[in-house]
Amino acid sequence: QAYLSYSNIAALTDLATKPGWDIARTLDNVKIWTHEEGAVLSFKVEMQVKVPSCIAFSLLSDFRLRQQWDRHFQTCKVLQAVSEEEKIYHVTSPAMMGHKPRDFVILVSLRQPCRPQEPYTVAVRSVTLRGMPPQPAFCRSEILCAGFQIHSSSSSSCTVCYFSQVTSGVMPYLAANLTGSSKSIEDTALECIKFLE
Repeated sequence: QAYLSYSNIAALTDLATKPGWDIARTLDNVKIWTHEEGAVLSFKVEMQVKVPSCIAFSLLSDFRLRQQWDRHFQTCKVLQAVSEEEKIYHVTSPAMMGHKPRDFVILVSLRQPCRPQEPYTVAVRSVTLRGMPPQPAFCRSEILCAGFQIHSSSSSSCTVCYFSQVTSGVMPYLAANLTGSSKSIEDTALECIKFLE
């Protein structure tokens, strides 16, 4: 578990620092970037939020609150509280046209900054849990690497960056966005800002 947690944080940090991110779209408080490497497409959503970074971290750390702003989260429950900083959740997503609803078993690892210039980190990856095998009603999907980095901008504002590596399993949700109309990502980002503020 310690290794999984470490590799979860390390994978997100590595994704965040990769060179070659291309900006796809800019709005007032939101920027969307993409990064392609072989068959893996990653995206980064950068949001300017008018709350202190510690508040944003506290609100984004509890995935049960995610349904309040992310319509891709239909249900979310804690399966196992591994430690103060690690929880395993079961998440379900609504069915898309022609697809069964999807579900995910994810490990969420939290890290507070050790030094002032470091970000708060909320890292996410899929794990397997014997007590939660795939269920016939859902299509079990995998998150390779996703999560948030929260950088303090001032005492009352921060930059929240959401990262996600996209596999074919998550593609139905993003197919529309990747044709250039990144509407769903945008809408979700704006909902996230509204929720945090």
